[in-house]
Amino acid sequence: MDIAVLVVAGTGTALATGLGAIPVFLLGDRSENLRPALWGFAAGTMGVVSIVGLLLPALDEGSVADSVLGLAIGAAFMLGTRRYLVTHQVALRGWEADRVRSSILVFAVLFVHSFPEGLAIGTAYASETAGLGLYVILAIALQNIPEGTSVAIPMDSAGFGRAQQFWAAVATSVPQPVAAVIAYLLVEQVDALLPVSFAFAAAAMLSLVITEVLPQALTGPRPSTGTAGVAVGALLMVALSAVLGV
Repeated sequence: MDIAVLVVAGTGTALATGLGAIPVFLLGDRSENLRPALWGFAAGTMGVVSIVGLLLPALDEGSVADSVLGLAIGAAFMLGTRRYLVTHQVALRGWEADRVRSSILVFAVLFVHSFPEGLAIGTAYASETAGLGLYVILAIALQNIPEGTSVAIPMDSAGFGRAQQFWAAVATSVPQPVAAVIAYLLVEQVDALLPVSFAFAAAAMLSLVITEVLPQALTGPRPSTGTAGVAVGALLMVALSAVLGV
């Protein structure tokens, strides 16, 4: 039963990514103006949940050494993945148009990055801390929406249809329910993995925020828009934490 609930939750967070394509449907090229605020919102939510929902529980569940180990592995995983994606040319059936390559690169980066987000869901769900699983699931779903927008914008410019944009956005988060189940089963079998898994997910998400999400939010002609998005996202997650008692 727990596995079924977890799969449904992970699938729900994946479908939330598709919601990010809707502004592109409605606004077309003008949706680009929303991008800094949306990325800022994602950075704010991810930053707070990485600390409140993952790192602090890691310290509560285990030793400082466990948390340091998880942080080191998580950061190495995320930075290594990013380096691989940056240094390897992405192609699709011979397409050479810059806009198409941009679409593929955004998809590939977000697809890989969704795996540690799934680990965060499964680890939090396995925890006995009341409300923590729901908190992390809602946080991941909220921050997935701006990611969907980032997938849809270059695809719209490259001439892809609305259905292709929506399902491509959803597909970037397909690893989430899979990773959630993997993390849950591992933690259920080996209790000692819980703090390490929490810290791993925290480091991976923080690395993602620092290297990918914040630069998207704060670069450009209007960085104040991205800053406002960060503030809104962070305040929302702090308020949600208070409501759920996490």
